[in-house]
Amino acid sequence: MARPHGKVNSGEHRRVALVTGAARGIGAATVLELADRGWSVLAVDVACDDPALPYPMGSKSELVAVAAEASSRVSRVGAVRPFVADVRDPEALRAAVAESVETWGGLDAAIAVAGVIAGGEPLWEMPVERERAVMDICLGGVMNLARAAIPALLARPEPRTGRFLAVASAAATKGLPQLAAYCAAKAGVTGLIRALGAELGGTGVSANAVSPGSTDTEVLAETARIYHLPDAARFGGQQPVGRLLDPAEIAAVLAFLAGPDSSAMTGAVVPVDGGLAL
Repeated sequence: MARPHGKVNSGEHRRVALVTGAARGIGAATVLELADRGWSVLAVDVACDDPALPYPMGSKSELVAVAAEASSRVSRVGAVRPFVADVRDPEALRAAVAESVETWGGLDAAIAVAGVIAGGEPLWEMPVERERAVMDICLGGVMNLARAAIPALLARPEPRTGRFLAVASAAATKGLPQLAAYCAAKAGVTGLIRALGAELGGTGVSANAVSPGSTDTEVLAETARIYHLPDAARFGGQQPVGRLLDPAEIAAVLAFLAGPDSSAMTGAVVPVDGGLAL
């Protein structure tokens, strides 16, 4: 999925993005895809485990490795930087946005990828701390990033081409048993994006989301464990494409939405799901 390096000419405005959930999965793939397209990127991740969640989060070493690999794909020193922040912490995200602006002079895209999953029981039996982790990261984290980043997107001079993007899920429209909190959070993301698209009308800044299907990530591996499946590959058969999606396939659509060619789109939720929603 990689594109030729150095796509942006040296005399052009270099676009700047902030990506959450950047240590692995779709977030890491998005950082790499944007780097391939010549962007400067702040790669943000909590980079530590959460005691409320029963599986490991991305690590600081993974985040640093992603940033190093992405930076090597851009012919500029310091084009991609790691930044540790919890999306549940509004002040930490404000600091991340400030870092982007101070380092590269502004912000052109904020991409909310960070997400977690938990379940394995009916909602009324789910531990409250797990429910809160899912809701606060998958939905609250997107709202926190919007609150921190949209003022910076609007601070660019007109004509603006800012992009606020989020990752929803096919779970936003499918009722998945034992994953009620996750479904609710992702449905909330789609509603939020539609509202932001309306609120940002006429500013030159747009808001869009992608809704992935079963993608080969740690979240899907945890979903397989929740459903007592031997591995996540079983989910591929539910999609008309007959396989799991690669995170790079989702990242390619996010990179398109982050760029100028998506100028006619706002408030959209784009299915990148291998036909799962059919």
